Amino acid sequence: MNKRWILSGAVLTAALFLIASSVPGQTGYKAPRTPDGKPNLNGIYQAMNTAYWDVEAHPAAPGPMWELGAQFAVPAGLGIVEGGAIPYKPEALAKKKENFANRMKLDPEIKCYLPGVPRAMYMPYPLQIIQNPKWIMIIHEYAGAVRTIYMDNHTEAPADSWMGWSNGKWEGETLVVDTTGYLDSTWFDRAGNHHSDALHTIERISARSAETLNYEITIEDPNTFTRTWKMSFPLYKHVEPNAQLTEYRCVEFSEEVIYGHLKKKASE
Repeated sequence: MNKRWILSGAVLTAALFLIASSVPGQTGYKAPRTPDGKPNLNGIYQAMNTAYWDVEAHPAAPGPMWELGAQFAVPAGLGIVEGGAIPYKPEALAKKKENFANRMKLDPEIKCYLPGVPRAMYMPYPLQIIQNPKWIMIIHEYAGAVRTIYMDNHTEAPADSWMGWSNGKWEGETLVVDTTGYLDSTWFDRAGNHHSDALHTIERISARSAETLNYEITIEDPNTFTRTWKMSFPLYKHVEPNAQLTEYRCVEFSEEVIYGHLKKKASE
C-alpha cells in the first residue's frame, strides 16, 4: 500500500511538472540580474515560427508568383493566436481578405516600411535587446527598425508612428511594455491581417531559460476586433560566439517598386 501511494505521488508530481513546464512563464527559471537588480534580458534573439507568413494556423501554400515554383512557397504553421482565429469585425475581415488578394501591391513590407509591432518580433531576422534602468531598446535587423521602451519617464505618444510609443515596467521577472500611438499602415503578416490606428498592445517578455524568452502580446483595437486577443511564442537566443546584427537596409531593394513609375520614358 505504501509503495502504491509513493508511486502515485511520483506520477502526480511528474504530471504537475510537465503541465507547469508547458505553460509560458511557469518554468521556474530566474534570469541573471543586471547591476540594478532587474532580470537581464540582453542578447540577440530570433523567432522560429511561420507567423511571418500568417499568424493564424495555415497549410502550406504556393507563393504569390507561380513562375518561381517552390521558391518562396508558404510553409505550414500552427499559428500563434491563442484560441484560434482572430476575432475580426465583419467589415475588418472583408478588408483582410482584400489585403491578401492584393498583397503584391499593398503589403507594407514590399516597400520596406518599418514593420510595426508585433510583426517585427517574428519576422525571420534577428533582434537585439539592450537594457539599462532608464530605457530598453529593441533593435531589429530588418530595415534597421528601433524601438525605445521608456522605463521611468512615461508619457503619451507625441505622434503616431510605425513602431508606436512604448512605456515599460517590471512585474517581477516580466518586462511589461504598453504601446500606443500606432499608424494604421502596418500589417501583422503577409496574409493581410491588419489593425487600425486605435491599436493598443501590451507585451510581456520574460526569460524561460538561459537561451529562450517567453513573448506574449495582448491586442486591443475596438475599430477592428470584437474583443481583445493574444499571441504568444518563444524567442531563441543566438549563442554563436560571433553573434551580431548585420545590415538589412532594404530601401534600395524597393526603389523600383516605389519610384519606378516616375522614370522618364525614352522618347520614341
